[in-house]
Amino acid sequence: MTYLWSVFTKPWAGLPGDELGRLVSGLGFAGAEVPVRDTAYVTPATAETELPKFTAQLRAEGVEPISVASDLSERVFAACAEAAVPMIRIMADVGPDGYAASVRRNRVLLEEAAVLVERYGVQVGVQPHHGRFVASTLGVLQLLDGLPESFKLVWDAAHDALAGDDPAVTLELGADRLGIVNLKNAYYVRTDDGWKTYFGQAGEGLSDWTAVFAALEKLHYSGPICLTGQYSDVSVPVGERVKTDLQTAVTSSRRDPSRE
Repeated sequence: MTYLWSVFTKPWAGLPGDELGRLVSGLGFAGAEVPVRDTAYVTPATAETELPKFTAQLRAEGVEPISVASDLSERVFAACAEAAVPMIRIMADVGPDGYAASVRRNRVLLEEAAVLVERYGVQVGVQPHHGRFVASTLGVLQLLDGLPESFKLVWDAAHDALAGDDPAVTLELGADRLGIVNLKNAYYVRTDDGWKTYFGQAGEGLSDWTAVFAALEKLHYSGPICLTGQYSDVSVPVGERVKTDLQTAVTSSRRDPSRE
């Protein structure tokens, strides 16, 4: 299959678009997810003015923006429409009101956003995330059930594995909603403060990337694959780690598990 190999640019969130485009392209990626947050070069407050210029600079370096990581405000929808960015990625938080109430609250927010999705032609992608969020792929699919097709699942290899799930199951169940596939890896480590999550490189966690690509091949998925560049060990530059992980991902995508 042919994938748009992409990277989440959060580790370099302060760079302007031209510098970021050269960096991302130099690492071997042709796509990027861009944070539009208060801590990034493009913020929600400046998005309508800055995002079109920022994405034009990325494209000039051969990098296609696949999504922004931001909020569901109208100004972000408008900026994405103007910049031809197809998706806003979010996560569904679980607050002190508990899981069930949080799911209902998030569902209301998504239903309200449906008006903006239709108005601007920009998708919403919801990613599972362990901890104080809807943590499983199936939980996200339940949250999205009945919403328009423009509400997508952003499947995540690390968080799927941390939830104890099997990519062959969750990817198939989420196939009709699948918008982006995130690649990272993680495992639990025991510390004096209890069990903590450690994010490592491709072969350092609970997720088997070869199994992920076998499931994607079965589904004939050909959308963006986004390496998120999240690593607990900061002693090695993120660029070096994510470049190595890209090579591993490409190799894994070409491997035939039935012959092993």
